[in-house]
Amino acid sequence: MTTHPRIFLRRGKEESLLRRHPWIFSGAIGRVECPSDTIAEGEIVDVHTAAGDFIARGHYQIGSIAVRVLTFAQEPIDAAWWRARIRSACEVRRTLGLIDNAATTCYRLVHGEGDSLPGLVIDIYGTTAVVQCHSVGMYRSRMQIAEALREVYGERLAAVYDKSSQTVPYKAGLNAVDGYLMGKVAAPTQEVSENGHRFLVNWEEGQKTGFFLDQRCNRELVERYAAGRTVLNTFCYTGGFSVYAAAGGAKEVCSVDASERAVQLADENMRLNFGDSFPHTTLACDAVEYLKQIGDRYDLIILDPPAFAKHHKVLGNAMQGYKRLNARALSQIRPGGILFTFSCSQAVTKELFRTTVFSAAAIAGRNVRILHQLAQPADHPINIYHPEGEYLKGLVLYVE
Repeated sequence: MTTHPRIFLRRGKEESLLRRHPWIFSGAIGRVECPSDTIAEGEIVDVHTAAGDFIARGHYQIGSIAVRVLTFAQEPIDAAWWRARIRSACEVRRTLGLIDNAATTCYRLVHGEGDSLPGLVIDIYGTTAVVQCHSVGMYRSRMQIAEALREVYGERLAAVYDKSSQTVPYKAGLNAVDGYLMGKVAAPTQEVSENGHRFLVNWEEGQKTGFFLDQRCNRELVERYAAGRTVLNTFCYTGGFSVYAAAGGAKEVCSVDASERAVQLADENMRLNFGDSFPHTTLACDAVEYLKQIGDRYDLIILDPPAFAKHHKVLGNAMQGYKRLNARALSQIRPGGILFTFSCSQAVTKELFRTTVFSAAAIAGRNVRILHQLAQPADHPINIYHPEGEYLKGLVLYVE
């Protein structure tokens, strides 16, 4: 049986682990027993209470989060363990109706702590799995992960692509290079379906794993509200919301993003679904600046900015940014307009986001009703013991 380095917590610091929270902070560590002088980052360690009782096993890392817990049992982290965890994640997606679904061929298979695999994200695009490791431990386990994927999915999986170079800790000196762990696809851009809509995805060059899968259900809601409306999709990336708005009967759609390549992809996705007939315009410009001068042109506006606050240290400035952004949209949207507004910052709570949008509505001086309170979809599950996993929040507002 493998002997792992042992970490002993300070007295009383095991309380969160007894509640099955998957993180151990560096300040909770009392002492370390290790055959060598130091624990290698990414190594599997056993965690014990101050009294010496085993409590958890996980990946060690350098930083404020010192251990990401893989299991609360004394079980080997071997090939069978990886298969079991991937199979469990797969069964959840089968329950959601996402496995072998011709209308939706892209979805999230593993969502970090939400699937008891902290530090790991796996997205499925057709017959390709795209892996992103956010910890050294997961990165060092990537071939075992790829093998588990192949065994669970069988012939339905043609390739596994590792896209961890931008997500692993940069100070770890891993020199990570993106590339295929198994198989390969002929072209880097592939077509996928989401709720029957067609999208071109490039996981090798695109943001994240190639597409923002976490807005699938919220895009459906835009489709429900779009009929007869003039739509502005800001921070549009590859035009996901734009396609759904057009499908819902929008009068016209404008897609705005700072990236020239993003708006080109938005155009391509609109053509893929509607040909050249739909009135769709794109602007490669700063969405925040554009919102200064829209007047009363639009009666459905989507605000889906990148994370303004990746850390609590910048939370104050981030909330001012959200307030300004929403106030501009709320002050100019046509009477009877619908605003979809989001924050994907984990550091921003639902309550804080709602309060900030309330302040923006007060600045705009408009009567505003909340129609829906939005969150991430079920294939981005939240571990009940890890509420920090609830990162996406949104509001649908009716503006008089």
